Amino acid sequence: MVEIQSLLLPILLSGVFVFVLSSIIHMVTPWHKGDYPKLDAEDKVMDALRPLAIPPGEYMVPRPASMKDMKSPEFAEKMKKGPVFMLSMWKSGQQSMGGPMFLWFVYSLIVGVFAAYVAGRALPVGAHYLAVFRFAGVTAFVGYSLALWQMSIWYHRPWGITIRATVDGLLYALLTAGTFGWLWPH
Repeated sequence: MVEIQSLLLPILLSGVFVFVLSSIIHMVTPWHKGDYPKLDAEDKVMDALRPLAIPPGEYMVPRPASMKDMKSPEFAEKMKKGPVFMLSMWKSGQQSMGGPMFLWFVYSLIVGVFAAYVAGRALPVGAHYLAVFRFAGVTAFVGYSLALWQMSIWYHRPWGITIRATVDGLLYALLTAGTFGWLWPH
């Protein structure tokens, strides 16, 4: 067993490496360029929604009030008539990247902490590189990728977006695994 305090360097460095790689993936490569296409009628949609002053949040339309309501002819008609959608409303105004980037880095550190915890409980000091790689990598992959699938399963996010994000998660997990294998205490 390895104490988590002795894994602070791989936790921190893997977070830094993942942050840098994710920045390259999202800002330099075209990998995610088509994830969210522009609506042809963007201005009309914005003009129609603006007077409604919908507060920031997550919305489903149409939204049944209960399971009973979900089975009603009125709800079935709304679903048939459409549009049917999920909506994420943000605050209006200029959006800063600083806050989300900071939270992404913190998230990467948290994934590293879980990878350290699992690998540290399963493996001794001086464990073989590939054993460390396996435990840290699988844990990091789960942390970065698997929960994303729920959005495609339940909320109709296009599977292409989910698959690309899963590939990103695999790359982040491999980087995390390699960092832990490299810096594992001997």
